[in-house]
Amino acid sequence: MKNKKDNLKRVIVDFKKLTPEILALLVEKYPDGYDEDQIISFRNINNEIVEAVEVITEDTKYLVKVSSKLAVTMENYDEDDYEDYEEDDPDAIQDPEIESSDDSEEDLD
Repeated sequence: MKNKKDNLKRVIVDFKKLTPEILALLVEKYPDGYDEDQIISFRNINNEIVEAVEVITEDTKYLVKVSSKLAVTMENYDEDDYEDYEEDDPDAIQDPEIESSDDSEEDLD
């Protein structure tokens, strides 16, 4: 007997293609962020190792690539920020402001 999950469409999603719908699913599944044991590693077509977290809808399994932008965006998620966008609009998710380690270090002199 085949598992229903075996028939799902599989989609790899980069941060640039993240939609409000997928972001909401991620925040719902990982409300406190994701842990190392929830990250799936695999090799892409170019034989590069990719790390992603999984969310599943009724017909699709999404593997969302892990990045610092994803972590910050999930941490600061507010569904009201996306009410003026369609659920499938990849332009709705903006790059978060991420401080580099050079900018955040204070001068000790």
